[in-house]
Amino acid sequence: MERLTLEIVKGHPKVKVLIQKANDTLGALGFTEHGFRHCSLVARTARELLLELDGSAEEAEKAAIAGYLHDIGNIMGRREHDTAGAIIAMQILQELGAPLEEIADIAAAIGNHDEKKGQVVNRLAAALILADKADVHRSRVRNPDFATFDSHDRVNYAVRESKLKIDGKTKTVTLSLQIDTSICRVMEYFEIFLNRMVLCRRAASYLGARFTLVINDTQLL
Repeated sequence: MERLTLEIVKGHPKVKVLIQKANDTLGALGFTEHGFRHCSLVARTARELLLELDGSAEEAEKAAIAGYLHDIGNIMGRREHDTAGAIIAMQILQELGAPLEEIADIAAAIGNHDEKKGQVVNRLAAALILADKADVHRSRVRNPDFATFDSHDRVNYAVRESKLKIDGKTKTVTLSLQIDTSICRVMEYFEIFLNRMVLCRRAASYLGARFTLVINDTQLL
């Protein structure tokens, strides 16, 4: 087959339906947005990360594919969505005729992106983790009733601006957030997302980089 690309994966008839339905499932369960906006952003950021941190164009493309498919397992529900997503992605990539070695690398990344039990098992996983965890913003909140926000809704809604800055020269990956502290205290962000930040630090280290966190123009990590 021709070299596997993100555009080829997007063209698979199952992909569009499953990502949409997975996002619908999470919406019904009360979770934040995990649809095409999130998947596209994660794919784009994962590609950029590897290109900036000495990755090849081929490796960066595989990271983009992992980023685009990483939440497809939410079709089964949130629990074990990483494992379900890896299995679904393997089936799709097999149908596209991708080499088994590439399928294995992408599936391993998808199966390890969740902060509860994920591990940085390869460079694709490292890029996916950083790209995924950087997408925190009020636009992801779907609950229209502020009075009923849970902690994740409140933290996401408090983030007015989120940027992941990659400096290939200094080998630094910086997550820069602007948080409305009248909605969420900075400490509350850490209470909710501490495991994510620890995993991001490990992911950056795997890529030979340093992870830093800046909130409201103050470096905290």
